Amino acid sequence: MSAAETTTAKAPAVRHAPPPGPGAGPTAGQQSGRQDGGRRGPGTGVPWLLLAPCLTVLVLVLGYPLVRLVALSFQKFGQPQLWGFQEAENVGLENFTRILGDGEFWAVVLRTVVFAGGAVILTMVLGMLIALLLQRVSPWVKALISIVLVASWGMPIIVATAIFKWLFDADYGVLNWLIDKLPGVEMIGHNWFASGPQGLAVIMLLVVWGAVPFVVITLSAGLTQVPKELEEAARLDGAGAWGVFRFVTLPILKPIIVMLTTLSVIWDMGVFPQVYVMRNGHPEPEFQVLTTYSFDKAFVVNDYGTGSAIALVTVFLLLGAVAVYMRQMLKIGEVE
Repeated sequence: MSAAETTTAKAPAVRHAPPPGPGAGPTAGQQSGRQDGGRRGPGTGVPWLLLAPCLTVLVLVLGYPLVRLVALSFQKFGQPQLWGFQEAENVGLENFTRILGDGEFWAVVLRTVVFAGGAVILTMVLGMLIALLLQRVSPWVKALISIVLVASWGMPIIVATAIFKWLFDADYGVLNWLIDKLPGVEMIGHNWFASGPQGLAVIMLLVVWGAVPFVVITLSAGLTQVPKELEEAARLDGAGAWGVFRFVTLPILKPIIVMLTTLSVIWDMGVFPQVYVMRNGHPEPEFQVLTTYSFDKAFVVNDYGTGSAIALVTVFLLLGAVAVYMRQMLKIGEVE
C-alpha cells in the first residue's frame, strides 16, 4: 500500500449535512448569535446619559411654562388673582367654550391660517428659485449672493421691522417714491396700513424676507446631492428643464422640502414681533393674529385664563402641523 493510500485510509470521512428545509428550526450558531445580539452591552445607557443635560434644560425651560399654561386655561385668572387678592377659580371648559363660540376668534384663526399659508408658499417658491439660480451663476456671484443672504438672515427682527416701516412709510417711504415715478401713478402719501389686507401683505413680505435665506441655503445644500448622471439621462430621454426638475430634482429634494415647509408653517403661525412692532405695540383688530390676539387678551384685557386658552389652541394647531410632518417623514422612510 502506498503512502497516499495509507493517508486516505486514515483520514476520517467528512459528511456534509443537507441544508435545512424551510420548516427546520435555527441552528445552534444562529441561536447563539440571536442570544448575543439580544444582550445589551455596557454602553447602552451612554446616549441617554449624554442627552440628560439637554433634556433637563428642555423640561425646565418648556415643561413648566406649558404646564402652567394648561392650568391657567382652565381657571378664572385676572388682576385680583394676579395680585393675590383672590384665589384662582377653576371654571372647567368655560374659557374654551367662550372663545370657540366667539366669531372674532374664528376670524383671527382664519386670518392667521391665510397669513401663514401665503408666507410659506411665497417663501418656498422664492427659496427654490433662488437656490436653482445659484447653481447656474459664476462662483463669485454665488459667494456674493450667499453673503447677502446670511447678512439678511442674521439681522435682528426689530431692525428688519424698522427698515420695512421706513420703506413703506406714507410720507417718507422709498417704495412710494419709486412707484410714484411710474407714469400715471400717484403714490406719495399712500398709507399701506390703512387697510388690513395691504398691511398684512407688507408684514408677510417682512416675514418672507427673513425666512428665505434659510430656505435657500438648505435647498442649495440639497441640490448638491442630486446626481448629475440622472439629470443627463433625463435630458437624453428628451426631458426639458421642467421635466428634469419635476422627475429628478424634486423627488430627491422631497424630504428637505417637507422639513422646510413644516418648519415654515410653525414659524409663520407663531409670528409675533413683526406684527406687534409694525403696529407700534397696538395691533388693530384687522391685524390680529393668534399670537397677538392671545397677548392682548392676557396682558391688555388682563384676562389671563382666556389668553392661555387661546395660546393652548394655538399649540394644538402647531402640533397638527408637526403630526403631518412626522407622517410624511415616516412615509418617505418606508419608501426608501
